[in-house]
Amino acid sequence: MKVLKFGGTSVGSIEGILSLKKIVQAEKKPLIVVVSALSGVTDKLYQLVSLASNGDESYLQEYNDLAQRHFDIINNVVMPNEKIPLTNEIKAIFDDLANILRGIFLIRDSSRKITDIVVSYGEVLSSLIVANSIESATHCDSRKFIKTNNQFDKHVADFTATNALVQQTFAGNTSILVCGGFISTDSTTGFVTNLGRGGSDYTAAIIAATLNAEILEIWTDVDGFMTADPRIINNTYVIEQLSFSEAMELCNFGAKVIYPPTIFPVFHKNIPVVIKNTFNPDAKGTYISSQKAEATSKAIKGISSINDTSLITIQGLGMVGVIGVNFRIFKALASNGISVFLVSQASSENTTSIGVRNADSALAVEVLQQEFDAEIKRGEIDQIFSEDDLATVAIVGDNMKRTPGIAGKLFGTLGKNGINVIACAQGASETNISFVTDRKSLRKALTVSHDSFFLSEYQVLNICVVGVGTVGGSLLEQIKKQQPTLMSQNGLKLNVVGIASSKKMLFSREGIALDNYRQLLFDNGENASSSAICHEFINMNIFNSVFVDCTASNEISEMYNHLINNNISVVTANKLAASSSYQNYWQLKETARRRGVKFLFETNVGAGLPIINTVNSLINSGDKVLKMEAVLSGTLNFIFNTISEEIPLSKAIRMAKEQGYSEPDPRIDLSGTDVIRKLVILARESGYKTEQADVEKRLFVSENYFEGSLENFWKNITQLDQSLEEQRKLLAANNKRWRFVATMELGKCSVGLKEVDSLHPFFDLQGSNNIVLITTERYHDYPMIIKGYGAGANVTAAGVFADIISIANIR
Repeated sequence: MKVLKFGGTSVGSIEGILSLKKIVQAEKKPLIVVVSALSGVTDKLYQLVSLASNGDESYLQEYNDLAQRHFDIINNVVMPNEKIPLTNEIKAIFDDLANILRGIFLIRDSSRKITDIVVSYGEVLSSLIVANSIESATHCDSRKFIKTNNQFDKHVADFTATNALVQQTFAGNTSILVCGGFISTDSTTGFVTNLGRGGSDYTAAIIAATLNAEILEIWTDVDGFMTADPRIINNTYVIEQLSFSEAMELCNFGAKVIYPPTIFPVFHKNIPVVIKNTFNPDAKGTYISSQKAEATSKAIKGISSINDTSLITIQGLGMVGVIGVNFRIFKALASNGISVFLVSQASSENTTSIGVRNADSALAVEVLQQEFDAEIKRGEIDQIFSEDDLATVAIVGDNMKRTPGIAGKLFGTLGKNGINVIACAQGASETNISFVTDRKSLRKALTVSHDSFFLSEYQVLNICVVGVGTVGGSLLEQIKKQQPTLMSQNGLKLNVVGIASSKKMLFSREGIALDNYRQLLFDNGENASSSAICHEFINMNIFNSVFVDCTASNEISEMYNHLINNNISVVTANKLAASSSYQNYWQLKETARRRGVKFLFETNVGAGLPIINTVNSLINSGDKVLKMEAVLSGTLNFIFNTISEEIPLSKAIRMAKEQGYSEPDPRIDLSGTDVIRKLVILARESGYKTEQADVEKRLFVSENYFEGSLENFWKNITQLDQSLEEQRKLLAANNKRWRFVATMELGKCSVGLKEVDSLHPFFDLQGSNNIVLITTERYHDYPMIIKGYGAGANVTAAGVFADIISIANIR
């Protein structure tokens, strides 16, 4: 024999009841069907009581709407020959309900007993409708065989009386019996009671256990237990198999698929439970049994949460070594009907924290202060206090016991994403690791935990790209093109959640479509500023966040420290931060290290060339950089490769600007400022404390050309054309060329024009290419050479892209 339970959504619509009928009629008899009230009806009944007791006449309209809803369903699902008698019976029930509500309205009050009677009508009505919708089905009134006792002002199942009555009611059944869940009566008084929220699941489990059913099927509106709450995490999936202990842990910590006490009766009788979807009956669902997971299956089965947590802390050195303190804590709470779902205690016993619902917080503190009043007065207990509006997250899986490092991985992931753990707990069975955090961090905590343990199909990086010019635009195009490959081959999803220009910003937690991001930014973007962009991204409180700066903005670079302090990795093509004061540079790197995030700026030197990464690898492996010689300005190299008898200096500068090699203001390149910044960054990454002011400059354009407006610069720069051309001819006659070279030797830095002959590695440097010669203790006689494109939007964007990918640690 099977027991099938159908939830409120299953019986709350015509579609649901028709699907229910089809499922039931396909089963073999005997069969017991337990149903909840129509979806939303229990809440509506509580509302009717509230309205009537407050003298609000609108309860009449709400009552009429509720009655009409039931009659509409009867007209559409009940068998024709049963419609008239059932309609008359339902009318009589609603008349009784109307009289009770009228009485509540007149006296402006409602007792607990009256409220229990009113809310019981939901299951009475739904079970009658379902029973008369199924051919050969018989209705049974659960109030006659589900009995309760009163404990701490709560209705608790009386198993002795209930088991006997269930056996008596269902003995010899060979057909389909339909009854309502949730509702019951008191064993002593006979008053109507109920089993509380989710009590219909519990009713079905009690019946199944008492009758030794072969299986209990819980039919809901979801396909089964999910790996996490799909309302928060959009890439969850159904858990096909759970042990009783895993299911119980997930239920206790917020998984709302079934009511937690449901597991207890069927567990003791070893009756499996299947969670199925009424609206998708062909889905496999979740199978819950005593069978443990195989050792080779995933350590983590699912993640659940409670967003209604208050943490009560009892603190004091007087508790250390004192026997019976915990007994008194839990006795005091139990005596006042306060349920504890988490306990965290320091090994020294000087602090004990317990998790309760927010509604129980004030009472819990009060009763504990009364219990330990003497100890508080003697100073043995310092304080008893509560932290409210917190959230509890639990990761669950039987195989955690066989897998070392789970806790380390969990808390490492949380810390990296800036999630503060207020308290944590793990039992010796290792089936559950629970932690408490602030409520605002719940979404991020669930998401990073889910992603970290590969419950997600993809690892996700949530990216905000600032700057949609040549580099930023190229980066977004590269991301769009590469997204499918990274997802299919590397399991990495790049989710662009923010895009900003100098004027507009656009954010979407679900991701921004890159096919038409410019139009979306223009049409839907909000006014942008550096502070607004950072504020919005930080307030998204999203996991695995990466801020990508493709601007040359000083205001944006000044936001890095704030971003990193909020556990957001920063990838930047903007040289201003890494070349600013050494103190700021070091603070950014140290903060990123302490926060467990990344501050990456490979493209600050050499665009897409792996210069900084190479230097880091050399130093991290124990080598020491002694000297660097480099051509680091693609702009200046282009200019000196372009200058000829036909193309003077002034024209070569214009060509560099027109072809996108130079800064919008080419004076930045000609003044050596850009090269100095790059050299300072390389020196610092090589282990030397260098400031821009320390760099010796030997420029080929005197300072007076950089004064005044850009327009004046273009007028005056032609004055250098003739003299520079004469010098170039002399060089060419001696088979030499100019290169603007940056040099660092043991921390001493200089930049300037240098003559190189045909034997020098710099001589044949073409176009806008860069080249770096690195002399180290290992690469002493034959320096390491890195050479290639050192400028251009595509290669710079590719270098930024590579930094983003490195954060995900994929190969």
